Amino acid sequence: MISGRTNVYGIFGFPVEHTFSPGMHNAGFIKLGMDACYVPFAVDPGSLADAVRAIVPLGLQGLNVTVPHKEKVIPFLHELSEEARLIGAVNTVEVVEGKLIGHNTDGRGFLRSLTDDAGFDPRGKRFFIMGAGGAARAIGFSLALAGAAGIGLRDVDREKAEALVGDIRNKTGVSATAVRDEAIETFARAADCLVNATPLGLRKSDPLPIGKEQIQRGQLVCDLVYNPPETALLKAARARGAQGLSGLGMLLYQGVIAFEIWTGKKAPVRVMKNALAGQIASRRA
Repeated sequence: MISGRTNVYGIFGFPVEHTFSPGMHNAGFIKLGMDACYVPFAVDPGSLADAVRAIVPLGLQGLNVTVPHKEKVIPFLHELSEEARLIGAVNTVEVVEGKLIGHNTDGRGFLRSLTDDAGFDPRGKRFFIMGAGGAARAIGFSLALAGAAGIGLRDVDREKAEALVGDIRNKTGVSATAVRDEAIETFARAADCLVNATPLGLRKSDPLPIGKEQIQRGQLVCDLVYNPPETALLKAARARGAQGLSGLGMLLYQGVIAFEIWTGKKAPVRVMKNALAGQIASRRA
């Protein structure tokens, strides 16, 4: 039951009809017996400043931020966590005594999925990331901060990849390379972990983001696409003797970490995961 005492959390995005976050977070609140709810807010880009200024007066307790606002919300916040500052994007806003603190839990969500779901320690490992967009940026910096030995990035927009590689090298000191087309095979075969951070795989007609012959036995292959749960890339990885990891874990754990930032409570991970998986399955039906 929602009352005048209910704590309200939510997500700013445009559009937000597709978001799975309300089901995941509301399941968590119910499990913990919290008088709280999570609501999606469709915030037009032209109204972002007004929406952020309304957070404290409306008494909102915490927010997620999704496209197209992750970078544009930063000037309206009071503080940034180290990760959010390095990545240059915010997906979680913490409200503390009237101040808005920006966090980025995407990269940490990916790292937690690596360790908890795949048993994979990123320290000293080599990564090859396909894509150089927002997800690749969050993952790249988080891997660098976690002690990765080297990171290769490849994007159809070479300038974008070079800019991200330069940022990672300059801000963390970790070896990073913008991979040219002729060097893809070399980097892919040498990597301990391959990461698809492109949209390829959302549709059945999509090509693989990397040639299946470049996947090696014993590698970990991560696909940030979580719907379908097993993409063509993950099927190819299994056929080549590699371990596969879907994007569901990153989606789950970025929400889990946000939940814990807002509430100070340990999130009911299993309940939130079941709620998330149920939503994805129903949308595919």
